[in-house]
Amino acid sequence: MRIIHSSDRRAIDRLVSRDHARDPGVARTAARIVNDVRTRGDVALRHWTRTLDRFDGPLHLDEKTLRQGWSATPRSVRKAIAVAALHIRRVAERQVPKAFRIEVRPGLRIEQRVEPISSVGCYVPGGRHPLPSTLLMTAIPARIAGVADVIAVCPSPAPAVLCAALEAGVTQVIRMGGAQAVAALAYGTTSIRRVDKIVGPGNAWVAAAKTLVSSDCAVDFHAGPSEIVIFSETGRPEWIAADLIAQAEHDPAARAIFVTTRSRLASLVAEAVTSRIPASGPARESLARNGAIVVARNRTAAIDLVNRLAPEHFVCDRARDVPFFHAAGTIFVGPWSAQAAGDYCTGSNHVLPTGGAARFRGGLSAADFVRVFTVQTLTRRGLLAIAPSVIDLAEAEGLEAHAESVRVRRARAGSKRNRIRR
Repeated sequence: MRIIHSSDRRAIDRLVSRDHARDPGVARTAARIVNDVRTRGDVALRHWTRTLDRFDGPLHLDEKTLRQGWSATPRSVRKAIAVAALHIRRVAERQVPKAFRIEVRPGLRIEQRVEPISSVGCYVPGGRHPLPSTLLMTAIPARIAGVADVIAVCPSPAPAVLCAALEAGVTQVIRMGGAQAVAALAYGTTSIRRVDKIVGPGNAWVAAAKTLVSSDCAVDFHAGPSEIVIFSETGRPEWIAADLIAQAEHDPAARAIFVTTRSRLASLVAEAVTSRIPASGPARESLARNGAIVVARNRTAAIDLVNRLAPEHFVCDRARDVPFFHAAGTIFVGPWSAQAAGDYCTGSNHVLPTGGAARFRGGLSAADFVRVFTVQTLTRRGLLAIAPSVIDLAEAEGLEAHAESVRVRRARAGSKRNRIRR
């Protein structure tokens, strides 16, 4: 891994400025597929599934198939799935927003209602490796939030993914993927129900398709390659290197960055990465293209850099450091908080913002699967109390009809009061 210094502003700026450029070829292909599925429905979905996924069998998987997946999953993996699911449920149960009712003043009541959305599509990638953890991380919070219809889609669901589907309690598993799956979920076909929201990571075509449908169907993130940033002054070089390599193996475009104020530690981590990295594969390519070790001139410079990076995953040495870092998808504290543990079994969600989006939001949670709205009730007394303020503000904005809608009620209330006095 290359070592750079925080005084090298040009290098630091290049590190911070992610390449947000979209491949125009990917965007065009995704748009073509989405429009085709939206127009021709199941016919187009079947065509693209045959063409891109080389699959021409049944798309909807029945209970028997799911049970076969469960049986084919090793007992140890089934147990691990159950442990992960338990922890995800425990965290998700605390994430659902609470309903409340408040009497703002006599005669003016505001109620906050929390209702689950009706249906969710959970996208589970089917690339190099099966990802049962992604199914758990997307489907379980939805179920905890009360979503009635949770559809899991995957282009090539391995037995462990089917096992996770049973554990998570999804209502349907469909064998489809890519932009065509996103379009089918967003717009519906004869055989596939339209959903209210699509969540879960995917490749460039999936990301492009989610962007295309986002004006018609809610999505979680416009996700990019995975990221990790580690800040340490006292960590073990071998452990830091192991975490960098672990994150880099996700994808050749993944980003793994180590920030420190200790030149000696920087050199030791670089040596540990060199000795541990596989001879070939995505981790080696990722670290060569996007990996970096930054030696900051002091802690202030290090903290500033991490906050500018706003990484998906962030690791630091001590709990007392956490308040200084205000932009990260999730933070791991201390040497034993291995980032890989969060990918699977801590219960915190691993569907996280990338590309700097941690500046304005956190990871997926049960709160993403509910609608929070208000119910407003005013009595005669309540409206009369705030009528002057409403009228004055409406007139200040030049909205005379708004003001009049309150005046007519105030006039009626006044005439009624006069009648009562007589």
